[in-house]
Parts: sequence; structure tokens; C-alpha cells
Amino acid sequence: MTASTIKLNTTTEDHHIARMAAVALGLTILENAIPSPLPGVKPGLANIVTLIVLSRYGWRVAAWVSLLRVVAGSLLFGNFLTPGFFIGLSGAVCSLALLALSQHLPRRWFGPVTHSILAAFAHITGQMLVVYLWLIPHAGIAYLIPIFATTALLFGTVNGLIAARFMEETSTPSIPQLDKLPDNIPR
Repeated sequence: MTASTIKLNTTTEDHHIARMAAVALGLTILENAIPSPLPGVKPGLANIVTLIVLSRYGWRVAAWVSLLRVVAGSLLFGNFLTPGFFIGLSGAVCSLALLALSQHLPRRWFGPVTHSILAAFAHITGQMLVVYLWLIPHAGIAYLIPIFATTALLFGTVNGLIAARFMEETSTPSIPQLDKLPDNIPR
């Protein structure tokens, strides 16, 4: 059997997830170009995409986008299966778990900004747990908690505001619109 006879059957949703993961990966690349005063202190720009996807398409699609971004980013930056990969993965998993729970909170009080702040705190909590339980089992890392908590609050708020603003300015989901594109435009 030759490679030309193998066909992977994909759906419109698969294509959409891949596009959103690619946008998140692009933001991850941009974020890695920004100098960081401390290791682990990053704005989490890709989380804006995760919040938008969560709001529009649900938790399952948001989880795919987030996890694809983590794996693809680690492959791109050459840190797949390194401690940095597991630290990032633990943050993403904790963040996704909290987002799954926070979806059931009253929408009247809990929107994209609140979800973003909660996810940022869960992310840093997951990362700190892996660092403490695996890499640096010393109580001294607790001195970093105020710095990481402050940045999680700051970046969580900013990312949530950006996601909320983007969701206000754009139309409803674009999945149905993908079918309306002319055949000569790549999908």
C-alpha cells in the first residue's frame, strides 16, 4: 500500500479544531519571543483562544485545542517529554479541569474574565505542584507563590478582557460558514 492510497477521513470540526490550535500555537510562539523576568512568568496569550473556543464550542473542543497546542508547542520548541513539557501540561490539565467545573457556575456572575482568572490560578497551581512534587521538593518555592499569584491575576484579567471583547465583536460560530467557502479557497 502506498502513501497516496491512504486517506484520513476528517470532519469540518476536525479542521476547525486544527485552525484554532494553530492560532493558539502562533500566540505561544509570539509569547516565547517576549523576554520573561522569571522562568514560568508568561502572559498566557494562547489561553485567549481557549476561552473563546470554550464559550462558543464547549469544553471538549477547548480541551482539544489546548492540549494540541501544548504538545505541538513542545515539539516545535524541542522540549517534548522534558520537565518543562510536564510542567506546562500539568498547568493546562488543571486549567481545563477547573474550566470544566466553572462552566456550571451562574453565567450572570461568571463570564470570560472570571473563567480566565480561575484558569490562570489553576494553571499556576498545577505547575507549582509538579515543580514541588517532582523537581524541587523544598518549601522554599512557596516564596514564589505571591509573584505567580499576582501575575496569574493580572494576566488572567487581561486575557479574559481580550477574549470577552473579541467575543462581543465577532459573529456566532464559524463552523457552518466553512461549508460556504468557494472550492478554490484552501480550508
